[in-house]
Amino acid sequence: MTLDDYNGFCAALPAVNHVVQWGGAHVWKVGTKVFAIGGWDQGQQLFVTFKCSDIAYDVLKEQPGLRPAPYLASRGMKWIQRRTSQSMDDAALKDYLRESHRLVALKLTKPARKELGLAS
Repeated sequence: MTLDDYNGFCAALPAVNHVVQWGGAHVWKVGTKVFAIGGWDQGQQLFVTFKCSDIAYDVLKEQPGLRPAPYLASRGMKWIQRRTSQSMDDAALKDYLRESHRLVALKLTKPARKELGLAS
């Protein structure tokens, strides 16, 4: 997945906004909450970080090309970072990004979800 593919996919999800922060990371938020982070490994390989369910986290953290997300996972959060497509192709990554968006949106308050036009 290229950076353009990543940004284009995330941009198509509902009620999102994009910022570049944390040293050039492309951060996608639903409302005010982060659901995806795209960053670079020494300027070459795109790493994509996303929130996932507890079960998905337990399975994915052991797969080649994936790892618990630095900083986030060390604080007990269930976030995975895809470093290569070895165990997760782009189609699967898109499914996980969609699920991350859903999981994060569910953490918004009902009034915030309503304001953003998201289902309750």
